[in-house]
Amino acid sequence: MGLTVEQFSNEIETALAVYDKYVVCLEKTPDECRESLESLTKRAIKVFENRGPNLRHGIALDKHVTVMLSQANREIPLCAIYFNLCSPYHKEKAKEEEVSPEPSSDES
Repeated sequence: MGLTVEQFSNEIETALAVYDKYVVCLEKTPDECRESLESLTKRAIKVFENRGPNLRHGIALDKHVTVMLSQANREIPLCAIYFNLCSPYHKEKAKEEEVSPEPSSDES
């Protein structure tokens, strides 16, 4: 099919306008968001073009954004861009939980 990121420039520009106006993100500047959207769109295209015969979507995501391409009755797939809700105040689970030693059993 030969999809390119440029084919989805309208969707990316619309998402960037929303990001700039409504989304508060302490970890990404608007320029970093653009780079992220372009990279995720490339990954979604790759997934979409290599999907199985009964699958209709190509999805790529990071912590802040999800890009989904969906098969449609038109020349190029539909492109949906979602901003994932997250909070900088949300505590992440410990990567390694402490394992307490098992109590020894006395056989006296």
